[in-house]
Amino acid sequence: HAQAAAGVAGVIKMVMAMRHGVLPRTLHVDEPSSHVDWSAGDVSLLTESREWPETGRPRRAGVSSFGISGTNAHVILEQAPRPDAPDEAEPGAVSESMPEPTPEFASGTTAPSPAVPWTLSARTAEGLREQAARLLAHVEEHTGTRPADVGHSLLATRSLWDHRAVVVGTDDTSLRTALAAAAAGEPGVVSGVAGAGARPVFVFPGQGAQWSRMGLELADAFPVFDDALRECAAALAPFVGWDLRVELAGGLGRVDVVQPASWAVMVSLARLWESFGVVPAAVVG
Repeated sequence: HAQAAAGVAGVIKMVMAMRHGVLPRTLHVDEPSSHVDWSAGDVSLLTESREWPETGRPRRAGVSSFGISGTNAHVILEQAPRPDAPDEAEPGAVSESMPEPTPEFASGTTAPSPAVPWTLSARTAEGLREQAARLLAHVEEHTGTRPADVGHSLLATRSLWDHRAVVVGTDDTSLRTALAAAAAGEPGVVSGVAGAGARPVFVFPGQGAQWSRMGLELADAFPVFDDALRECAAALAPFVGWDLRVELAGGLGRVDVVQPASWAVMVSLARLWESFGVVPAAVVG
């Protein structure tokens, strides 16, 4: 189960349907459910894909997500307006609407990305400007370099320091212009200083992530986890008619058991991490 991301798949599917003007068929439905009166309203299942023609109005659609935890959501999507041709932007500024990619994006490319970010970081603001200047000199000397390759290398192969900036362009010319702006310290370049003292957050799942013997091996291996699990079992005992360890060793098929049992395991996991010195800023889930 995709848990917190489950509804995103439906949103992505509908966005793609709007973009391509096609209503995709409903998958895995060989026969409509007998629990729905399909004659009562103007609602039907799409057994085959069909065109979604332009009518002079934006396409609109609703996407429902009924989460396994009981969280229900409904989102109404509207077709995005077509972007106008971008105005002349300030050097280094990021345009909200990007033009269509051009064949001149880089030497030897035929299917470029419409926009590529180049990330920069340094120990000081002056060092950040110097890095932008060095990168500008490099790309001017090596004109055949693919912008996407440069962007990947900047993200994946360099150390990350506190002073950071990003320049975005749709071709090598606009990226060089943005780099020049960053090197000169001009306004319009997205930059800043990373916040200090970041601390971890424990994010635990809800119902649907359980499995038989969940947590029991950790209880056998780590006394801290075992003690916390026993403490949770004692706290639950006055309110339930079952034993926590017995249920964890079973199939965990009952909703009224799974939720408190999962809570007990997550509390014990938090105590275990804290015993290792990992103290969270917050615990959610």
